[in-house]
Amino acid sequence: MPNVRVTRDHVAGGSYDRISQPDKPHGWRDMNKAKRIAIFERLKEATPKPETELRYQTPFELLIAVILSAQATDVSVNLATKKLFAAANNPEAVHHLGIRRLKSFIKSIGLFNTKAENILKTCQILIDEHSGLVPKDRPSLEALPGVGRKTANVILNTAFGQPTIAVDTHIFRISNRINLAPGKNVREVEDRLIRVVPNDYKQGAHHWLILHGRYVCVARKPRCGACVIEDLCEFKDKTEYE
Repeated sequence: MPNVRVTRDHVAGGSYDRISQPDKPHGWRDMNKAKRIAIFERLKEATPKPETELRYQTPFELLIAVILSAQATDVSVNLATKKLFAAANNPEAVHHLGIRRLKSFIKSIGLFNTKAENILKTCQILIDEHSGLVPKDRPSLEALPGVGRKTANVILNTAFGQPTIAVDTHIFRISNRINLAPGKNVREVEDRLIRVVPNDYKQGAHHWLILHGRYVCVARKPRCGACVIEDLCEFKDKTEYE
């Protein structure tokens, strides 16, 4: 696999990784359909009902958790939202907290100042334009402050059961490393996954791949010896590490 390039895009309140992949080397061939089906079938057998590790009860709680999860771990987000949602778990209640109280709940999370401002603005839009409900369409979601394409994909998939595939650093890495859906950037990988992932597996693909990337196909030393798709994977530098 060619080396992945990670650069920093600086925005108001912080900076974010922008992932890019060099052009595929001469002779690179796409993975065949039968192998892709086999990969997802094994991931499904290992985890029949994959779920996000973010804790939530409603689409609104999931939206807030995903906004907070940028540049943060799910564990840290869950610790913060446990207290936040006990105090306020709908747009009106969160907006009523005000900026100072909201920050007190999420100050342990990176970029909490910007995230707090975005959350309050998002709550106001939900109240004014969506009757306090999280919209079920991409344009409306991406119009919310702090919500980009990846966050919208997570909400559409996890909260509303739509066959979207959000691509984060784990899924980008795996898609290129094992040649499942190689691409030079996150959007290219997402578009390719939508094209090549069999329809029967699209709903769970995001969760299967992100969990596999977090716990098995990790960045520095992939646990190939413990991998259920090791014989299907096209990564050339496999390890015996379990």
